[in-house]
Amino acid sequence: MVGPNRPLFVLFGSSIVQFSFSNDGWGAILADVYARKADILLRGYSGWNSRRAVQVIDQVFPMDAAIQPSLVVVYFGGNDSMGAHSSGLGPHVPLCEYVENMRKITSHITSLSDKTRVILLTCPPVNEEMLRQSQSKIFSDLVRTNKACQSYSDALMDLCQENIKVVNIFTAIQKKDDWQNACFTDGIHLSSEGSRIVAEEVLNSLKEAEWEPSLHWKSMQTEFGEDSQHDIVGIDGKTTVNISEWTFHRKIQWD
Repeated sequence: MVGPNRPLFVLFGSSIVQFSFSNDGWGAILADVYARKADILLRGYSGWNSRRAVQVIDQVFPMDAAIQPSLVVVYFGGNDSMGAHSSGLGPHVPLCEYVENMRKITSHITSLSDKTRVILLTCPPVNEEMLRQSQSKIFSDLVRTNKACQSYSDALMDLCQENIKVVNIFTAIQKKDDWQNACFTDGIHLSSEGSRIVAEEVLNSLKEAEWEPSLHWKSMQTEFGEDSQHDIVGIDGKTTVNISEWTFHRKIQWD
């Protein structure tokens, strides 16, 4: 560990999480927005479903850890929603089990500490035609449809009526004009535009959450944000200018 200790945000999920620092990804956006405010930790596992997540949840989030996360953003569902393979192998998880797995994951994470918060992400939609064209020949047919994604997304939304924070990225992405082509790299995984939408939705969710303390970036303390005589000297030649809160480098000025 390096100090001082900042609030810890963990991104936990399958490839949508593992790849979230690639292609101007949503994880990288959060890491930039929360610079000097919170540490963003990646726990993404490409190809995983909620069943595998439940099997290792105690290892990823041990109850006796010295430092517990302030926030965990969880995404599973896209792989769960794939069509079942005749062999019984593969990532498919029946809808009812998926919901129960997500309940178990959420329950475990919220029990880590009184101040550990959770945001769940629904399945995004898919571009079925792009997926067919980009599918690797080493896989059997990947049965992945928007209809199935919506079913799993809707089920997670129903679960989250039990006072769980959720971001409906299935709906959010489809608000974008030409979302089928603009939001994906291969029909499943997010392009920079798809990630921009996810990041915006997560940030809005954090802004709206009535959590104490607030985890919205503008409400959080900036590490070593105090004025200093070692800051850059201002135009008057007598005082310094504190630039610790400046965000001029960002293409998007996030709210």
